[in-house]
Amino acid sequence: MSESAPRPTLEAVAARAGVSRATVSRVVNGFDGVREPLAERVRRAVDELGYVPNQAARSLVTRRHDAVAVIVAEPETRVFADPFFARQLRGISKELTAHDNQLVLLLTEGRDDHARVARYLAGGHVDGALVFSLHIDDPLPGLIQRAGLPTVFGGRPHWNGGEDGVRHVDTDNRGGARDAVRHLLALGRRRIAHITGALDQTSAVDRLDGFRDVMADADPALVEEGDFTAAGGERAMRELLARRPDLDAVFAGNDLMAAGALRALREHGRRVPDDVAVVGFDDMLPIAEQTEPPLTTVRQDIEQMGRLMARLLLRDLDPGTAPDETAGAGPSGVVLPVTLVRRASA
Repeated sequence: MSESAPRPTLEAVAARAGVSRATVSRVVNGFDGVREPLAERVRRAVDELGYVPNQAARSLVTRRHDAVAVIVAEPETRVFADPFFARQLRGISKELTAHDNQLVLLLTEGRDDHARVARYLAGGHVDGALVFSLHIDDPLPGLIQRAGLPTVFGGRPHWNGGEDGVRHVDTDNRGGARDAVRHLLALGRRRIAHITGALDQTSAVDRLDGFRDVMADADPALVEEGDFTAAGGERAMRELLARRPDLDAVFAGNDLMAAGALRALREHGRRVPDDVAVVGFDDMLPIAEQTEPPLTTVRQDIEQMGRLMARLLLRDLDPGTAPDETAGAGPSGVVLPVTLVRRASA
């Protein structure tokens, strides 16, 4: 039985390139100060020998782990069932992979999970954290702050209203809600209901505020809280129909709830859009195109939101990164625009 060949060492790369071990170390670890012809010889020797840096040793030199914790404040049953999270994670993963960083996914559902995540973050395994789907009473921000990690949040932070100093990437939730309701008014609808998301999350609060910006005098009976799920939207729609059977339009806080609302309306014999017009939020394909009828909705670029979260964090970790669209971001972060997409439901 033959033994496997020993792994190439820094010394072997240095000998092949005809440079010192220190020069190889600087090139491999991404430090400046090596003339390009020498750096190219080192890179060629690395490729020829198949040298792979020892990550533990590299971390001692660079003080970097090339790993980022992505923390989703939801149970796994929600994360793996809701396509919103898949899109955001895909955007984050693409950006981290492009910069040779590993994604470490951490999910939190209860107190034990928070303690586990706090221990992991304090253990020095990652360079920073990306956090989204926070709830208002979530202890995660405090745990991360105590760990001293650079962090970017997905969504407007609730604990300071998104003021300077808390890095985040958000969508214009309030403006998008106003656009949705104004569109319904332009169609001649006047008894417009709103199915909110979970109101312990800032995105749901902002969309409710946008609804109220336009419908300041709306009957409170036309607002029902959902939970960002299709089942929650269906339940909320039934409640609204029981209270206000004369409603003629619904703005749902996301596409999943809009899909649930469409089911409830069909069960009650309401034609969409003839009797009741429906608008969602997200433009979550294929959901928005496959509902019956196809859904008018407010489009937010969920994957881009994930990519920008990762870019902001990577720029904080390495200020020398080449400029991109995050270069002009304010101290707090980025707010992405939204677009109303018209289909057959309204």
